[in-house]
Amino acid sequence: MKRGAIAVLPLALAASFYGFAFGILAAQAGFTWWSVGVLSASVYAGSSQIVAVEQLSTTGSVIAAIIAGAALNLRYVAIVASLSEVLDGLSIKQKLLAIHLVSDENWALTMAQRERSPDVGAAFLYGSGLVMIGVWVLSTTMGAAVGNALPGLERYGIGFAFTAAFIAMTYGLWQRKSQLLPWLTAAVFALGTCSIGISSAFGILAGAFAGLVAIYLQKVLQEEHP
Repeated sequence: MKRGAIAVLPLALAASFYGFAFGILAAQAGFTWWSVGVLSASVYAGSSQIVAVEQLSTTGSVIAAIIAGAALNLRYVAIVASLSEVLDGLSIKQKLLAIHLVSDENWALTMAQRERSPDVGAAFLYGSGLVMIGVWVLSTTMGAAVGNALPGLERYGIGFAFTAAFIAMTYGLWQRKSQLLPWLTAAVFALGTCSIGISSAFGILAGAFAGLVAIYLQKVLQEEHP
């Protein structure tokens, strides 16, 4: 656990910056500092929280916020599945705790370290996960406290921190040129859906579904014409 906690510190520091920005803008949207802290501890998914707060502040729709957040975090189904060997042998309670502590950062770090050293397992995941969630809850709560005390901070362009974070995550997910078509398809459908006045929550779903269809068709064509 100690090894994981130390290894993840640079990633936790980076996450704290956009966590702080998220807390400020959540406060500007009407959230109290303690509700932001509860949200960060219970949901613990930065992209989901950002979109959910945006939906609640602009549309006031809880359903839209849930749909948008869930759509953005469908990737965790695959992420958790990839940890089956790491979590093997743990009790149900231990597995559920480990799953809640999984983030993009500590998952990637755990898998990378595991490739170098097969003895890296659940303890490393726990240690890195506890540091990540602790830093995330603290930074978002502090941001919300500052946002409540100093209104109007959004005019300084703090919201761009989210855009920068999403760009960084997208760059990290890019692997090869064959992904270009599905990505473009998803972007076109998402932007097209939103441009005709449909909620961005449904735009995200439309883009994700279109991207999956593009992947499927691409694989079918490759099998027919290898």
